[in-house]
Amino acid sequence: MKLNRTTFILLIATSMSLFNSCQTTPKTVTLKFIETSDVHGAIFPYDFKNDEPLNTSLAQIYTYVQEQRADQSQSVILLDNGDILQGQPLVYYSNFEKPDTEHICASVMNYMKYDAATIGNHDIEAGHPVYDKIEKEFNFPWMAANAINTQTGNPYFKPYSIFIRNGVKIAVLGLTTPGIPMWLPEKIWSGIDFQDMVMSAKEWVKVIQEKENPDVLIGLFHAGVEATYNGQTPDLDRNENAAQLVAERVPGFDVVFVGHDHNSWNYVVKNSEGNEVLILGTKGSAQTATAASILLTRSSRFAKWQKQITGEVIYSENYEPDQAFMDTFKASMQEVKDYVSMPIGRFTKTITTKESFFGNSAFIDLIQRIQLDLTKADISFVAPLSFNAEIKEGEVYVRDMFNLYKYENLLYTMRLSGQEIKDYLEYSYGNWFNQMKNENDHLIKFSRNAQGELNLSKGKPRLASSFYNFSSAAGINYTVDVSKEVGQRITISSMANGSPFDLAKEYTVAINSYRGNGGGGHLTQGAKIPETEIPSRVITSTQKDLRFYLMKWIENEKVVTPKPIGNWSVIPTSWWEKGKATDEQLLF
Repeated sequence: MKLNRTTFILLIATSMSLFNSCQTTPKTVTLKFIETSDVHGAIFPYDFKNDEPLNTSLAQIYTYVQEQRADQSQSVILLDNGDILQGQPLVYYSNFEKPDTEHICASVMNYMKYDAATIGNHDIEAGHPVYDKIEKEFNFPWMAANAINTQTGNPYFKPYSIFIRNGVKIAVLGLTTPGIPMWLPEKIWSGIDFQDMVMSAKEWVKVIQEKENPDVLIGLFHAGVEATYNGQTPDLDRNENAAQLVAERVPGFDVVFVGHDHNSWNYVVKNSEGNEVLILGTKGSAQTATAASILLTRSSRFAKWQKQITGEVIYSENYEPDQAFMDTFKASMQEVKDYVSMPIGRFTKTITTKESFFGNSAFIDLIQRIQLDLTKADISFVAPLSFNAEIKEGEVYVRDMFNLYKYENLLYTMRLSGQEIKDYLEYSYGNWFNQMKNENDHLIKFSRNAQGELNLSKGKPRLASSFYNFSSAAGINYTVDVSKEVGQRITISSMANGSPFDLAKEYTVAINSYRGNGGGGHLTQGAKIPETEIPSRVITSTQKDLRFYLMKWIENEKVVTPKPIGNWSVIPTSWWEKGKATDEQLLF
């Protein structure tokens, strides 16, 4: 078609007007990233361990998610940050009792339409058959860029995920804590090398930026923010809690979601280029979720996005459980209720972990007795795994086993010398008990600030060390002198049968796999056993988790009378009695 001069000029003018309009018209996109983490099986508002309702759950967080998805002004990306396969009997049942059907977590998380997730250490703890299977059942990627397949040299799980929302390209990088080999037996993570998070982040951010060129970069890290936790240093290779280190040392992240430490975090750090990075983290057991809102604006489709980022913590107790969610999984919930309600024996007295914070206790010593009976070891080590768990006198059910023993640890026997056993206990009690100046001093070693005052959390003093590291022994008779310095407190008088205890002799010790792999530092820092030597000290390992064997032992006994063994005591006695009375009031 032939155009005259006037028509041609009009067409050019119209095209220029449209081009200028595209160039100058602002464009705005709002993204809402929602993180769950450390759910630990708290999917429904019901505590299967104690047969009572809960006011926090994933079902309630789903109500919040649905509300956010209904808001047409934003695009929602739902993320999980690991540790969902361990905790409530609900997930144990899917892990080990009914492994041939789709896992409850796969069913639930697919229903909720998660976009991506990172695997946690307690997910690995379930073992290859469980996590390899569930990865295939998920309708979304399960990530961990620093978990490397030792055969291929590539990530065992997907390293990162890419999403496009309203023209915005989003990259989510997954990393998990590299401390896993310190806590879990090798057969559980065989074929995987858990590499340093900072090193891996530098490598993969470079890949993402060069290959994907995203508009938004999100970190989804199953690791805490305190790089000095448990005596570690920020520059330590494979630091357990390097999430904040990555945010600070690896430029490019807009938001870093953290997990593993069960703390609600919502704060900003600056990276090495001076740019702000928002850090968000959740409490455990679906008590909270976190959300990052990113408002992106630009003047034209060729301009760089400008970002405004805000974070918030969402409390699940403020929401009702989603009814459609509850109806969908009603039958699964009832099936597990029936499972945990099966009786396995009878206790003649009530036992509680409270007593185990201050001395010999029937709760801990029941586990000590069973470990010694199962393994025929000379000595047994056990620590309280719950802060305030109780099993009542009378009928004992499957559910009670999850209070008696919280984690899916295996049971080892190991070779330790008498000196290593003493040093192990010196380390344990050094982190557990304060060096008392007199009877009016604290028995428990509490965390203190620079001025020497007790650090408080919800009005209660914080422990200087995690209670699950308060490891005591059975099979030997000993005293703990809290008037003395760490390293000079433990006096072992004899074996339990009265025979001499020899510092130079080698003994067999019953110990859980977390501790037996170096968890808590009792073997490495306390007994001074080189980390590389620890595997050679292991003599035997159970095939199933210790809880399974505890349950079978109680079933066989039928009637159990829990009582303290009475093989260790704290001295001076009057100091211990008064310190215990004071600190029991403070803690409980």
